[in-house]
Amino acid sequence: MQAILHATGLVLALLGSLLSVAFWIPKLVNRPRLKELLGPKYPLVFFVYLANGPGLAVLGLLLAWKFG
Repeated sequence: MQAILHATGLVLALLGSLLSVAFWIPKLVNRPRLKELLGPKYPLVFFVYLANGPGLAVLGLLLAWKFG
C-alpha cells in the first residue's frame, strides 16, 4: 500500500509541476483571449491554476515524502 501511495505522490508531483510550467509558457495559454471570453469571471482561471498546478505538486510531494 505504501508503494502505491508513494508512486501516486510522484505522479501527482510531476503532473502538477508540468501544469505549472505549461501555464506560464507564452502562447500555450492565451490569457488575453481567456480574459475576453470569461470577462468578470477571469480570476477563476487563477483559482483553477492553483488547484491543478501547485496544489497537485504539493499534494504529490507530501504523499511521496510521507510514504517514501
